[in-house]
Amino acid sequence: MSSINYSDKIPNNVNLSDDRRLQRALEQWQPHFLDWWKAMGPDGSHNFDVYLRTAIDVSPKGWAHFDTVKMPDYRWGIFLADKEEDRRIGFGMHKGQPAWQDVPGEYRSELRRLIVTQGDTEPASVEQQRRLGLTAPSLYDLRNLFQINVEEGRHLWAMVYLLHAYFGRDGREEADALLTRHSGDADKPRILSAFNVPTDDWLCFYFFCYFQDRDGKFQLHALSESGFDPLSRTCKFMLTEEAHHMFVGETGVGRVIQRSAELSRQHDTLDIRTFGGVDLPTLQKYLNFYYSICLDLFGQEKSTNAANFYSMGIKGRYEEGSIDDDHILEGLTYKVPEISGDRIVLADMPALTAVNERLRDDYRVDSQKGVDRWNKTIADLGVDFKFTLPHQAFHRNIGSFAGLPITPDGKVIAKDEWARRRDDWLPSESDKAFVATLMQRVVEPGKIAGWVAPPARGIHGKPFEYEYVKFS
Repeated sequence: MSSINYSDKIPNNVNLSDDRRLQRALEQWQPHFLDWWKAMGPDGSHNFDVYLRTAIDVSPKGWAHFDTVKMPDYRWGIFLADKEEDRRIGFGMHKGQPAWQDVPGEYRSELRRLIVTQGDTEPASVEQQRRLGLTAPSLYDLRNLFQINVEEGRHLWAMVYLLHAYFGRDGREEADALLTRHSGDADKPRILSAFNVPTDDWLCFYFFCYFQDRDGKFQLHALSESGFDPLSRTCKFMLTEEAHHMFVGETGVGRVIQRSAELSRQHDTLDIRTFGGVDLPTLQKYLNFYYSICLDLFGQEKSTNAANFYSMGIKGRYEEGSIDDDHILEGLTYKVPEISGDRIVLADMPALTAVNERLRDDYRVDSQKGVDRWNKTIADLGVDFKFTLPHQAFHRNIGSFAGLPITPDGKVIAKDEWARRRDDWLPSESDKAFVATLMQRVVEPGKIAGWVAPPARGIHGKPFEYEYVKFS
């Protein structure tokens, strides 16, 4: 089952040709997807020859093939992880029962909602990033952007397949709607607010990939636990591709930090803008912004919907099988932050309604690992600066702390003071304007913009100097 059939019009490993009705429906959707790609995908890139990887099977060993291809010719397809025989549901009221191969009628609307929400984020990120190629700092970075773009397009296909295959007419209508909403559109925006924020420059892109794609990792892990087996298998394979997106984010931010720290050491100052670098305090502001908006993606601290999804067995927790509890959660508690007067305290809450918060906590621990590595880079260069993740209550727009004037270190202050100090904590208009001046396109093989360090190694054994993108 792991091999992928590339002889079909739509590459797949789900025996699509055995279901002619479904195959015709997806083949009718395909030209609409390509029209969307040409209109909303990477700007001006359709004739570029790009060194891209393509899935050739879904086994952990050797799943990707590398070759040069024009992006509109990329073979997007439908790939599910191999089926686990006799798989059982691992949590909720159906724990221990056989995983569902079809949608349970009583959970149809909830499953469709989860799939549509996940599916909506995939084209949204392509739309957010569509003009970044015009200011790429190197061919290596340009290629990585394009690789992420085509894989987000494939993740859209993954969700569209589920909608078409398992949700009938409603599913087909939802699949069509995924191409009619657009990031930042005043009338038809994307579902989640973080996916309507423009990604204007490469600094934003690197932080986006580190924090926003990391949210994707945790959401996909939670969905991969689903009792609905086709969704579980779809998300398990998507995680294989998502790992590269986070790698681009962590190493991208890390390379900017390395260059900034090098300039700070060379000139014995953190104020390095006149030397063509992004100063470390400004990078902290970008970190604060992207981390805080991504915390919102996990939803309310207390969530009846999350509790229901868990009890139904359709969305679990991160690495559900490794958690030492009964996986039903009735009568269990979990500590959740809340406001008490002018302080933030931890209070016990029913574990079922705190499922979102547990996932957010796991995300916070995972996010800190990269921050620790960035701080080691700075320390190794002998520069006196340290990055920190802001408090989870800082700059929140969803949940218990939405709109509250809370500082990055978790202090509740007056609203007018918060407004006065906002630009100390989040990118100001002048910060963004300065970063924009650095965004000059560098596409000569082996060359790179001065504000970011080159990567430690190239792609798939190729040197950094390789011509990863050929313009025609």
